[in-house]
Amino acid sequence: MSTIATLESVKVQSYIDIEEKYGAHNYHPLPVVLERGEGIYVWDVEGKRYFDFLSAYSAVNQGHCHPRIINAMITQAQTLTLTSRAFHNNLLGATEEFMATLFGYDKVLMMNTGVEAVETAIKLVRKWAYMVKGVEKNKARILFASNNFHGRTTTVISASNDPTAREGFGPFMPGIDSVAYNDLDALKRELASDPNIAGFIVEPIQGEAGVFVPDEGYLAGVAAICKEYNVLFVADEIQTGIARTGSLLATCGECNCKSGECNQSKVTKPDMIILGKALSGGAMPVSAVLCNDDIMLNIKPGEHGSTFGGNPLACAVTLEALQVVIDEDLAGNAKRMGEIFRAGLREIAKRNPIITLVRGKGLLNAIVIEDGGHKDLAWDICMVFRDNGLLAKPTHTNKIRLAPPLVINEDQIYEALAIIEKSLKRFM
Repeated sequence: MSTIATLESVKVQSYIDIEEKYGAHNYHPLPVVLERGEGIYVWDVEGKRYFDFLSAYSAVNQGHCHPRIINAMITQAQTLTLTSRAFHNNLLGATEEFMATLFGYDKVLMMNTGVEAVETAIKLVRKWAYMVKGVEKNKARILFASNNFHGRTTTVISASNDPTAREGFGPFMPGIDSVAYNDLDALKRELASDPNIAGFIVEPIQGEAGVFVPDEGYLAGVAAICKEYNVLFVADEIQTGIARTGSLLATCGECNCKSGECNQSKVTKPDMIILGKALSGGAMPVSAVLCNDDIMLNIKPGEHGSTFGGNPLACAVTLEALQVVIDEDLAGNAKRMGEIFRAGLREIAKRNPIITLVRGKGLLNAIVIEDGGHKDLAWDICMVFRDNGLLAKPTHTNKIRLAPPLVINEDQIYEALAIIEKSLKRFM
């Protein structure tokens, strides 16, 4: 338990208590009860305002309740919300065309949650392995990077090495293995050792692991090695995509993935990308897998689907959410504000050695805390952040992810930095 005592109001505690009594105990939320959001701010049930520096794990890149996205949602909800895929609807094709053109792929397969999209990618990789690569039936293997986070379905946790995600949920899915992240030599050895490896699924930046940014050239190396061994390079951009890291996709720099070779990081674009979270601006669950015809068209009618995937409401929201990102240049703002924010954090670190490392890209950032063996220290710091009007959450014990909505401006960045420094002084 944390050493920071908390004394919640009767009103706040009543909301927490009813969740505790009637809800599953599968989360450990910070003790704050939110009821409203706008832009970069959220308000609790007592009217206190906070900077949101988690952004629903990067689902609200466009800011809370962006009026354009909400208006598109309301308008469509009054017309048609769901048809299932038993019939066509008038928005699905237009949404697929918009995404395919924007990200530079032939085809789009829309789903709902991020982990559904990861599961979809796994099926596509396996189907391609048997139909195109010629792997013997039921022999295909898929590699994931170690210390990954792609969700919590039984298939996906088969690729995890997090004991909290795995313990008590076996047996695990065969044909799924991991290889060290940010280690091109290890990847090359694995691919060279087994021609049955069909795909490598990797986060361009590992968010849940504490915003671990790989070495320059790692992703380009992944693309080259995968091409050499005829293995699909699959980028899970659920958290890093949609402008979060200062470009539309973390893997494709500033070229919007249209040229095949990115201008910023010189990364050949992945064979497949997985999107979710901010694809809808946080208004509803929407996810998608994008790839070219030689991969996507191996799946035939009846082999994969979703009742809600690609529904008219999701399509209307997605079209508007992506257009907001473009119209408001949220990628450019994330890049500029991220540079200011990291510079500010590094200045704070010079004055407070409790921060041992600042890392990140765009507005996906984290600080690593010197906890001195006190495993709850990062949690305690986040509690003081909360008291001072900023919400963040620790991950992997001693790391605090700091990722505000991409609509944040320079004055707000400096105000947030002041809160962070004020809070950390308590632990000097």
